[in-house]
Amino acid sequence: MTSYCASLPSPCPIPPATPAGGKLVAGSAAYRRTGWALFCAGFATFAMLYGVQPLLPLFSAEFGTGAARASTVLSAGTLSMALMLIPASLLADRLGRKPLMVAALLVGALLTLAATLTQGFGALVWSRAAFGMVLAGLPAVAMAYLSEEVEASSLGKALGLYIAGNALGGMSGRYLAALLADVAGWRLALAALGGLGLLAAALVWRQLPASRHFQPSRGNLAQLWHNGSRHFADAGLPWLFLSAFLLMGCFVSLYNYLGYRLLQAPFSLSQSQIGLVFLLYVVGIWSSAWVGTLADRLGRRNVLWLMIVVMAAGLLLTLPQQLWLVVAGVALFTFGFFGAHSVASSWVGRRALQARALASACYLTAYYAGSSVMGTFSGVLWESHHWPGVAACLGLLLLAALAIALRLRRLPPLPGA
Repeated sequence: MTSYCASLPSPCPIPPATPAGGKLVAGSAAYRRTGWALFCAGFATFAMLYGVQPLLPLFSAEFGTGAARASTVLSAGTLSMALMLIPASLLADRLGRKPLMVAALLVGALLTLAATLTQGFGALVWSRAAFGMVLAGLPAVAMAYLSEEVEASSLGKALGLYIAGNALGGMSGRYLAALLADVAGWRLALAALGGLGLLAAALVWRQLPASRHFQPSRGNLAQLWHNGSRHFADAGLPWLFLSAFLLMGCFVSLYNYLGYRLLQAPFSLSQSQIGLVFLLYVVGIWSSAWVGTLADRLGRRNVLWLMIVVMAAGLLLTLPQQLWLVVAGVALFTFGFFGAHSVASSWVGRRALQARALASACYLTAYYAGSSVMGTFSGVLWESHHWPGVAACLGLLLLAALAIALRLRRLPPLPGA
Protein backbone atom coordinates (compact mmCIF):
# COMPACT_ATOMS: atom_id res chain seq x y z
CA MET A 1 0.00 0.00 0.00
CA THR A 2 2.86 2.36 0.80
CA SER A 3 4.60 1.81 -2.53
CA TYR A 4 1.31 2.33 -4.36
CA CYS A 5 0.73 5.65 -2.61
CA ALA A 6 4.32 6.73 -3.30
CA SER A 7 3.80 6.20 -7.03
CA LEU A 8 0.94 8.69 -7.18
CA PRO A 9 1.57 12.38 -8.03
CA SER A 10 -0.41 13.48 -4.98
CA PRO A 11 -1.04 11.97 -1.53
CA CYS A 12 -3.56 9.13 -1.21
CA PRO A 13 -7.05 10.44 -0.51
CA ILE A 14 -8.12 10.40 3.12
CA PRO A 15 -11.38 8.50 3.75
CA PRO A 16 -14.27 10.88 4.24
CA ALA A 17 -15.66 11.23 7.75
CA THR A 18 -19.07 10.09 6.53
CA PRO A 19 -20.35 8.51 3.35
CA ALA A 20 -23.21 9.91 1.33
CA GLY A 21 -25.77 8.64 3.84
CA GLY A 22 -24.13 10.66 6.62
CA LYS A 23 -23.22 7.67 8.81
CA LEU A 24 -19.88 7.18 10.54
CA VAL A 25 -17.18 5.16 8.81
CA ALA A 26 -13.97 3.58 10.08
CA GLY A 27 -11.05 5.96 9.92
CA SER A 28 -12.96 9.11 10.79
CA ALA A 29 -12.37 11.02 14.02
CA ALA A 30 -16.06 10.77 14.94
CA TYR A 31 -15.96 7.00 14.43
CA ARG A 32 -12.95 6.67 16.75
CA ARG A 33 -14.60 8.82 19.40
CA THR A 34 -17.75 6.72 19.16
CA GLY A 35 -15.90 3.41 19.41
CA TRP A 36 -13.80 4.36 22.41
CA ALA A 37 -16.63 6.15 24.22
CA LEU A 38 -18.81 3.03 24.05
CA PHE A 39 -15.84 0.80 24.89
CA CYS A 40 -15.42 2.79 28.12
CA ALA A 41 -19.18 2.78 28.73
CA GLY A 42 -19.33 -1.02 28.41
CA PHE A 43 -16.20 -1.40 30.55
CA ALA A 44 -17.66 0.67 33.41
CA THR A 45 -21.11 -0.91 33.14
CA PHE A 46 -19.89 -4.46 33.62
CA ALA A 47 -17.19 -3.51 36.11
CA MET A 48 -19.85 -1.97 38.37
CA LEU A 49 -22.31 -4.82 37.78
CA TYR A 50 -20.00 -7.78 38.43
CA GLY A 51 -17.38 -6.17 40.66
CA VAL A 52 -19.37 -7.28 43.72
CA GLN A 53 -18.97 -10.99 42.87
CA PRO A 54 -15.60 -11.59 44.59
CA LEU A 55 -16.88 -9.57 47.58
CA LEU A 56 -19.65 -12.02 48.48
CA PRO A 57 -17.63 -13.78 51.23
CA LEU A 58 -16.93 -10.36 52.78
CA PHE A 59 -20.66 -9.55 52.82
CA SER A 60 -21.29 -12.89 54.55
CA ALA A 61 -18.67 -12.07 57.19
CA GLU A 62 -19.78 -8.49 57.86
CA PHE A 63 -23.54 -9.01 57.83
CA GLY A 64 -23.57 -12.53 59.30
CA THR A 65 -25.43 -14.05 56.37
CA GLY A 66 -25.06 -17.27 54.42
CA ALA A 67 -23.68 -17.59 50.92
CA ALA A 68 -27.09 -17.86 49.22
CA ARG A 69 -28.37 -14.67 50.86
CA ALA A 70 -25.09 -12.84 50.24
CA SER A 71 -25.38 -13.69 46.52
CA THR A 72 -28.54 -11.56 46.32
CA VAL A 73 -26.25 -8.50 46.28
CA LEU A 74 -25.26 -9.59 42.78
CA SER A 75 -28.57 -11.20 41.82
CA ALA A 76 -30.62 -8.13 42.72
CA GLY A 77 -28.68 -6.07 40.18
CA THR A 78 -28.77 -8.63 37.38
CA LEU A 79 -32.46 -9.49 37.90
CA SER A 80 -33.61 -5.87 37.93
CA MET A 81 -31.50 -5.25 34.81
CA ALA A 82 -33.12 -8.24 33.11
CA LEU A 83 -36.61 -6.95 33.90
CA MET A 84 -35.82 -3.43 32.66
CA LEU A 85 -34.07 -4.20 29.35
CA ILE A 86 -37.19 -4.11 27.19
CA PRO A 87 -38.82 -1.14 29.02
CA ALA A 88 -35.52 0.76 28.75
CA SER A 89 -35.38 0.16 25.00
CA LEU A 90 -38.96 1.51 24.67
CA LEU A 91 -38.01 4.56 26.76
CA ALA A 92 -35.01 5.19 24.53
CA ASP A 93 -37.31 5.23 21.51
CA ARG A 94 -38.93 8.30 23.02
CA LEU A 95 -36.07 10.11 24.77
CA GLY A 96 -33.13 9.33 22.49
CA ARG A 97 -30.04 7.15 22.73
CA LYS A 98 -27.23 9.28 24.12
CA PRO A 99 -29.19 11.01 26.92
CA LEU A 100 -30.38 7.67 28.29
CA MET A 101 -26.89 6.13 28.18
CA VAL A 102 -25.30 9.09 29.97
CA ALA A 103 -28.06 9.12 32.59
CA ALA A 104 -27.75 5.36 33.13
CA LEU A 105 -24.00 5.58 33.76
CA LEU A 106 -24.22 8.67 35.95
CA VAL A 107 -27.05 7.49 38.20
CA GLY A 108 -25.64 3.95 38.29
CA ALA A 109 -22.28 5.32 39.47
CA LEU A 110 -23.95 7.46 42.13
CA LEU A 111 -25.93 4.48 43.41
CA THR A 112 -22.70 2.44 43.57
CA LEU A 113 -21.10 5.18 45.65
CA ALA A 114 -24.21 5.40 47.84
CA ALA A 115 -23.98 1.64 48.52
CA THR A 116 -20.71 2.27 50.38
CA LEU A 117 -22.70 4.15 53.04
CA THR A 118 -25.27 1.43 53.73
CA GLN A 119 -25.25 -0.05 57.23
CA GLY A 120 -27.65 -2.97 56.80
CA PHE A 121 -27.66 -5.88 54.40
CA GLY A 122 -31.19 -5.13 53.19
CA ALA A 123 -30.25 -1.57 52.26
CA LEU A 124 -27.27 -2.86 50.30
CA VAL A 125 -29.44 -5.29 48.33
CA TRP A 126 -32.06 -2.63 47.55
CA SER A 127 -29.38 -0.21 46.41
CA ARG A 128 -28.08 -2.85 43.98
CA ALA A 129 -31.60 -3.54 42.71
CA ALA A 130 -32.06 0.16 41.97
CA PHE A 131 -28.63 0.17 40.34
CA GLY A 132 -29.59 -2.64 37.96
CA MET A 133 -32.85 -0.95 36.98
CA VAL A 134 -31.03 2.25 36.11
CA LEU A 135 -28.05 0.68 34.38
CA ALA A 136 -30.27 -1.35 32.02
CA GLY A 137 -30.47 1.83 29.95
CA LEU A 138 -26.98 1.29 28.57
CA PRO A 139 -26.90 -2.31 27.27
CA ALA A 140 -30.48 -1.88 26.03
CA VAL A 141 -29.48 1.08 23.86
CA ALA A 142 -25.78 0.91 22.95
CA MET A 143 -26.12 -1.56 20.08
CA ALA A 144 -29.15 0.28 18.69
CA TYR A 145 -27.13 3.52 18.73
CA LEU A 146 -24.27 1.90 16.81
CA SER A 147 -26.62 0.30 14.28
CA GLU A 148 -28.23 3.68 13.58
CA GLU A 149 -25.12 5.86 13.47
CA VAL A 150 -22.39 3.65 11.94
CA GLU A 151 -22.15 2.61 8.30
CA ALA A 152 -22.85 -1.11 7.85
CA SER A 153 -19.36 -1.79 6.47
CA SER A 154 -17.81 -0.36 9.66
CA LEU A 155 -20.34 -1.69 12.16
CA GLY A 156 -18.66 -5.00 12.98
CA LYS A 157 -15.50 -3.39 14.32
CA ALA A 158 -17.47 -0.89 16.42
CA LEU A 159 -19.67 -3.62 17.90
CA GLY A 160 -16.61 -5.76 18.57
CA LEU A 161 -14.95 -2.92 20.47
CA TYR A 162 -18.07 -2.38 22.58
CA ILE A 163 -18.38 -6.11 23.40
CA ALA A 164 -14.66 -6.25 24.24
CA GLY A 165 -15.25 -3.39 26.69
CA ASN A 166 -18.05 -5.42 28.32
CA ALA A 167 -15.85 -8.48 28.78
CA LEU A 168 -12.77 -6.57 29.94
CA GLY A 169 -14.88 -4.51 32.33
CA GLY A 170 -16.38 -7.63 33.89
CA MET A 171 -12.93 -9.13 34.35
CA SER A 172 -11.17 -5.97 35.55
CA GLY A 173 -13.98 -4.96 37.90
CA ARG A 174 -13.82 -8.31 39.64
CA TYR A 175 -10.04 -8.21 39.97
CA LEU A 176 -9.89 -4.56 41.07
CA ALA A 177 -12.61 -5.10 43.68
CA ALA A 178 -10.88 -8.19 45.09
CA LEU A 179 -7.53 -6.43 45.25
CA LEU A 180 -8.85 -3.28 46.96
CA ALA A 181 -11.05 -5.25 49.34
CA ASP A 182 -8.00 -7.21 50.51
CA VAL A 183 -6.28 -3.92 51.33
CA ALA A 184 -9.05 -1.72 52.71
CA GLY A 185 -12.39 -3.54 52.67
CA TRP A 186 -15.37 -3.82 50.35
CA ARG A 187 -16.55 -0.21 50.79
CA LEU A 188 -13.39 1.18 49.19
CA ALA A 189 -13.73 -1.41 46.42
CA LEU A 190 -17.27 -0.23 45.63
CA ALA A 191 -16.17 3.41 45.80
CA ALA A 192 -13.51 2.72 43.17
CA LEU A 193 -16.08 1.05 40.90
CA GLY A 194 -18.41 4.03 41.33
CA GLY A 195 -15.55 6.36 40.42
CA LEU A 196 -15.03 4.39 37.20
CA GLY A 197 -18.70 4.88 36.41
CA LEU A 198 -18.48 8.65 36.92
CA LEU A 199 -15.44 8.87 34.62
CA ALA A 200 -17.23 6.83 31.95
CA ALA A 201 -20.35 9.01 32.18
CA ALA A 202 -18.25 12.15 31.70
CA LEU A 203 -16.38 10.62 28.77
CA VAL A 204 -19.57 9.48 27.01
CA TRP A 205 -21.13 12.92 27.52
CA ARG A 206 -18.07 14.69 26.11
CA GLN A 207 -16.97 12.30 23.37
CA LEU A 208 -19.96 10.40 22.01
CA PRO A 209 -21.50 12.21 19.00
CA ALA A 210 -25.16 13.10 19.31
CA SER A 211 -27.58 10.90 17.38
CA ARG A 212 -28.09 12.05 13.79
CA HIS A 213 -30.29 9.23 12.53
CA PHE A 214 -32.51 8.60 15.55
CA GLN A 215 -36.24 8.97 14.88
CA PRO A 216 -38.33 9.29 18.07
CA SER A 217 -41.31 6.98 18.33
CA ARG A 218 -43.93 6.41 20.96
CA GLY A 219 -43.65 2.64 20.76
CA ASN A 220 -46.49 0.34 19.82
CA LEU A 221 -47.26 -2.16 22.56
CA ALA A 222 -49.56 -4.14 20.25
CA GLN A 223 -46.73 -4.51 17.74
CA LEU A 224 -44.35 -5.43 20.54
CA TRP A 225 -46.72 -8.18 21.67
CA HIS A 226 -47.18 -9.38 18.09
CA ASN A 227 -43.43 -9.59 17.45
CA GLY A 228 -42.80 -11.27 20.79
CA SER A 229 -45.48 -13.87 20.08
CA ARG A 230 -43.87 -14.63 16.71
CA HIS A 231 -40.49 -15.12 18.36
CA PHE A 232 -41.89 -17.55 20.94
CA ALA A 233 -43.78 -19.44 18.24
CA ASP A 234 -40.52 -20.08 16.38
CA ALA A 235 -39.17 -23.62 16.57
CA GLY A 236 -35.73 -22.50 17.73
CA LEU A 237 -35.78 -19.12 19.48
CA PRO A 238 -37.48 -20.15 22.76
CA TRP A 239 -34.93 -22.95 23.16
CA LEU A 240 -32.08 -20.50 22.57
CA PHE A 241 -33.55 -18.19 25.22
CA LEU A 242 -33.74 -21.12 27.65
CA SER A 243 -30.13 -22.02 26.81
CA ALA A 244 -29.09 -18.49 27.79
CA PHE A 245 -30.87 -18.91 31.15
CA LEU A 246 -29.18 -22.24 31.86
CA LEU A 247 -25.67 -21.41 30.65
CA MET A 248 -25.43 -18.03 32.37
CA GLY A 249 -26.93 -19.55 35.53
CA CYS A 250 -24.10 -22.11 35.49
CA PHE A 251 -21.39 -19.57 34.81
CA VAL A 252 -22.34 -17.09 37.52
CA SER A 253 -22.98 -19.86 40.06
CA LEU A 254 -19.50 -21.29 39.57
CA TYR A 255 -17.80 -17.92 40.08
CA ASN A 256 -20.15 -16.91 42.94
CA TYR A 257 -19.10 -19.79 45.19
CA LEU A 258 -15.62 -20.40 43.90
CA GLY A 259 -14.44 -17.58 46.17
CA TYR A 260 -16.00 -19.22 49.23
CA ARG A 261 -14.31 -22.50 48.36
CA LEU A 262 -10.86 -21.04 47.74
CA LEU A 263 -10.94 -19.11 51.03
CA GLN A 264 -11.29 -22.40 52.89
CA ALA A 265 -8.77 -25.18 53.51
CA PRO A 266 -6.93 -26.77 51.80
CA PHE A 267 -6.57 -23.71 49.53
CA SER A 268 -6.81 -20.83 52.09
CA LEU A 269 -6.21 -18.12 49.48
CA SER A 270 -6.47 -14.38 50.17
CA GLN A 271 -9.00 -12.09 48.44
CA SER A 272 -6.36 -10.69 46.09
CA GLN A 273 -5.18 -14.22 45.19
CA ILE A 274 -8.74 -15.23 44.43
CA GLY A 275 -9.04 -12.10 42.29
CA LEU A 276 -6.30 -13.50 40.06
CA VAL A 277 -8.62 -16.38 39.16
CA PHE A 278 -10.99 -13.90 37.53
CA LEU A 279 -8.24 -13.04 35.06
CA LEU A 280 -9.18 -16.34 33.41
CA TYR A 281 -11.80 -14.22 31.64
CA VAL A 282 -9.03 -13.57 29.10
CA VAL A 283 -9.54 -17.17 27.99
CA GLY A 284 -13.23 -16.45 27.46
CA ILE A 285 -12.61 -13.25 25.53
CA TRP A 286 -10.35 -15.16 23.15
CA SER A 287 -12.74 -18.10 22.84
CA SER A 288 -15.69 -15.87 21.89
CA ALA A 289 -13.95 -14.76 18.70
CA TRP A 290 -12.33 -18.11 17.93
CA VAL A 291 -15.46 -20.20 18.47
CA GLY A 292 -17.56 -17.66 16.55
CA THR A 293 -15.28 -18.14 13.55
CA LEU A 294 -15.45 -21.92 14.01
CA ALA A 295 -19.26 -21.77 14.06
CA ASP A 296 -19.26 -19.77 10.82
CA ARG A 297 -17.26 -22.56 9.22
CA LEU A 298 -18.82 -25.67 10.77
CA GLY A 299 -22.31 -24.40 11.59
CA ARG A 300 -23.77 -23.30 14.92
CA ARG A 301 -25.69 -26.56 15.33
CA ASN A 302 -22.39 -28.47 15.25
CA VAL A 303 -20.52 -26.24 17.72
CA LEU A 304 -23.01 -25.31 20.47
CA TRP A 305 -23.30 -28.82 21.93
CA LEU A 306 -19.53 -29.25 21.80
CA MET A 307 -18.96 -26.09 23.89
CA ILE A 308 -21.41 -27.37 26.50
CA VAL A 309 -19.43 -30.63 26.70
CA VAL A 310 -16.28 -28.52 27.24
CA MET A 311 -18.03 -26.72 30.12
CA ALA A 312 -18.97 -30.06 31.68
CA ALA A 313 -15.37 -31.31 31.41
CA GLY A 314 -14.15 -28.14 33.12
CA LEU A 315 -16.72 -28.57 35.89
CA LEU A 316 -15.46 -32.10 36.61
CA LEU A 317 -11.90 -30.81 36.96
CA THR A 318 -12.99 -28.46 39.77
CA LEU A 319 -13.98 -31.38 42.02
CA PRO A 320 -10.48 -32.49 43.22
CA GLN A 321 -8.68 -30.66 46.03
CA GLN A 322 -5.62 -29.76 43.92
CA LEU A 323 -5.47 -26.04 43.13
CA TRP A 324 -3.90 -26.47 39.70
CA LEU A 325 -6.72 -28.80 38.65
CA VAL A 326 -9.35 -26.38 39.93
CA VAL A 327 -7.77 -23.49 38.01
CA ALA A 328 -7.51 -25.61 34.86
CA GLY A 329 -11.14 -26.62 35.26
CA VAL A 330 -12.30 -23.03 35.68
CA ALA A 331 -10.30 -22.02 32.59
CA LEU A 332 -11.89 -24.81 30.52
CA PHE A 333 -15.36 -24.00 31.88
CA THR A 334 -14.85 -20.31 31.03
CA PHE A 335 -13.66 -21.17 27.52
CA GLY A 336 -16.73 -23.32 26.91
CA PHE A 337 -19.18 -20.80 28.32
CA PHE A 338 -18.00 -17.83 26.27
CA GLY A 339 -17.88 -20.03 23.18
CA ALA A 340 -21.43 -21.30 23.76
CA HIS A 341 -22.69 -17.78 24.47
CA SER A 342 -21.21 -16.39 21.27
CA VAL A 343 -22.76 -19.22 19.23
CA ALA A 344 -26.20 -19.01 20.86
CA SER A 345 -26.46 -15.21 20.72
CA SER A 346 -25.45 -15.09 17.05
CA TRP A 347 -27.90 -17.91 16.31
CA VAL A 348 -30.69 -15.74 17.71
CA GLY A 349 -29.84 -13.07 15.12
CA ARG A 350 -30.03 -15.64 12.33
CA ARG A 351 -33.32 -17.19 13.48
CA ALA A 352 -35.06 -13.83 14.04
CA LEU A 353 -35.71 -12.60 10.53
CA GLN A 354 -37.80 -9.69 11.85
CA ALA A 355 -37.71 -7.60 15.04
CA ARG A 356 -34.15 -8.70 15.76
CA ALA A 357 -33.70 -6.09 18.50
CA LEU A 358 -36.61 -7.58 20.45
CA ALA A 359 -35.23 -11.09 19.97
CA SER A 360 -31.85 -9.96 21.33
CA ALA A 361 -33.59 -8.27 24.28
CA CYS A 362 -35.48 -11.50 25.06
CA TYR A 363 -32.21 -13.44 24.93
CA LEU A 364 -30.48 -10.98 27.28
CA THR A 365 -33.47 -10.98 29.64
CA ALA A 366 -33.23 -14.77 29.94
CA TYR A 367 -29.44 -14.48 30.25
CA TYR A 368 -29.53 -12.13 33.24
CA ALA A 369 -32.52 -13.88 34.80
CA GLY A 370 -30.51 -17.11 34.80
CA SER A 371 -27.66 -15.28 36.48
CA SER A 372 -29.98 -14.08 39.25
CA VAL A 373 -32.17 -17.14 39.85
CA MET A 374 -29.59 -19.90 39.56
CA GLY A 375 -26.84 -17.78 41.09
CA THR A 376 -28.84 -17.58 44.31
CA PHE A 377 -30.40 -21.07 44.24
CA SER A 378 -27.02 -22.80 43.93
CA GLY A 379 -25.96 -20.94 47.08
CA VAL A 380 -28.47 -23.00 49.06
CA LEU A 381 -26.63 -26.11 47.86
CA TRP A 382 -23.29 -24.59 48.83
CA GLU A 383 -24.56 -24.09 52.38
CA SER A 384 -25.89 -27.64 52.63
CA HIS A 385 -23.48 -29.71 50.51
CA HIS A 386 -20.58 -27.34 49.73
CA TRP A 387 -18.82 -27.66 46.37
CA PRO A 388 -20.08 -31.17 45.47
CA GLY A 389 -23.65 -29.89 45.85
CA VAL A 390 -22.98 -26.85 43.65
CA ALA A 391 -21.22 -29.00 41.05
CA ALA A 392 -24.11 -31.50 41.00
CA CYS A 393 -26.60 -28.68 40.42
CA LEU A 394 -24.51 -27.19 37.61
CA GLY A 395 -24.05 -30.63 36.09
CA LEU A 396 -27.84 -31.06 35.85
CA LEU A 397 -28.19 -27.63 34.27
CA LEU A 398 -25.53 -28.50 31.70
CA LEU A 399 -27.29 -31.79 30.89
CA ALA A 400 -30.48 -29.82 30.21
CA ALA A 401 -28.55 -27.34 28.05
CA LEU A 402 -26.92 -30.22 26.16
CA ALA A 403 -30.33 -31.78 25.48
CA ILE A 404 -31.51 -28.45 24.08
CA ALA A 405 -28.38 -28.11 21.91
CA LEU A 406 -28.91 -31.62 20.49
CA ARG A 407 -32.55 -30.76 19.79
CA LEU A 408 -31.48 -27.59 18.00
CA ARG A 409 -28.95 -29.62 16.02
CA ARG A 410 -31.88 -31.38 14.31
CA LEU A 411 -33.72 -28.12 13.60
CA PRO A 412 -34.03 -27.35 9.88
CA PRO A 413 -32.49 -23.96 9.05
CA LEU A 414 -34.80 -21.15 7.94
CA PRO A 415 -34.86 -20.42 4.20
CA GLY A 416 -32.05 -18.04 3.37
CA ALA A 417 -30.51 -18.18 6.85
